[in-house]
Amino acid sequence: MMADNADVANELMDRRLEQTMQACRLPEPTAESAECEECGDPIPEARRQAAPWARTCIDCQALLEQLAKRRA
Repeated sequence: MMADNADVANELMDRRLEQTMQACRLPEPTAESAECEECGDPIPEARRQAAPWARTCIDCQALLEQLAKRRA
């Protein structure tokens, strides 16, 4: 039995939805250390749980973001 246009459209929409959802997923945790890459202080456990990919402590991240805004 051949798929009709509605079946083909549904399949295409399902694939596109899956691609969109994959693009929106949070990055995988990549931080291997519990220490800030900038200052060497410990990254608080709450930050590591909320943002497991974080490589900087909250203070250093705030400074990096301020510098980025000034450069923009």
